[in-house]
Amino acid sequence: MVDASTADASVDFTTAVQATQHRGSEREKEHPSMDTGLVTTLIVVGVVVVILVIIGIYLWVTYNSLVTLKVRVDEAWSDISVQLKRRADLIPTIVDTVKGYATHEKAVFDDVTKARSETLTAGDAGTASAAEGHMQKALKSVFAVAEGYPQLQSSQNFLQLQTELVDTEDKIQSARRFYNGGVRELNTKIRVFPNSTFAKRRGFAEATFFETAEPAAIAEPPRVQF
Repeated sequence: MVDASTADASVDFTTAVQATQHRGSEREKEHPSMDTGLVTTLIVVGVVVVILVIIGIYLWVTYNSLVTLKVRVDEAWSDISVQLKRRADLIPTIVDTVKGYATHEKAVFDDVTKARSETLTAGDAGTASAAEGHMQKALKSVFAVAEGYPQLQSSQNFLQLQTELVDTEDKIQSARRFYNGGVRELNTKIRVFPNSTFAKRRGFAEATFFETAEPAAIAEPPRVQF
């Protein structure tokens, strides 16, 4: 036979287990959304983190892209400056050569000398564009004077100067196209939202095109027909 005290203890244990299970069940009924709320919170936090990471990557890529474009534009402008300086170095020799035959054309020579000075002192694409228009008009005037002197046009020295000038003009136009292409790409990227806000805060500004008021002159460098 089972001892009475043992039976009582077994009954008490069973009762205690049932009571514990009942209390657990009651707690689950009282807080049915506890686990669901935690999961929801974790999901929200995860989504926020992912969004922040995506934004961070986007800003990083955008910044690097803007820096790359800015460097490209600056380098392209440096190439233009080199060619403008090269042409400016040719001007005094061209003027002296033509002046040897047409000493009375002082106004023409003074004008091209002034245009040369404007080109050398231009600090940015805007002022350089204005100076370029003046330079093209002045050079046309110089070569128009030269056309009136066949002996000058047959001079080997003058022929060489023209060859160097035309070569330099071609290089200026090539560099100008490359520079303006970079400016267009940079400005477009800066203008697009939300890049516009980010670029402004990071100190990026739109660049200026290198243009001229005399497009025909700049598209067709001064040449003398022989």
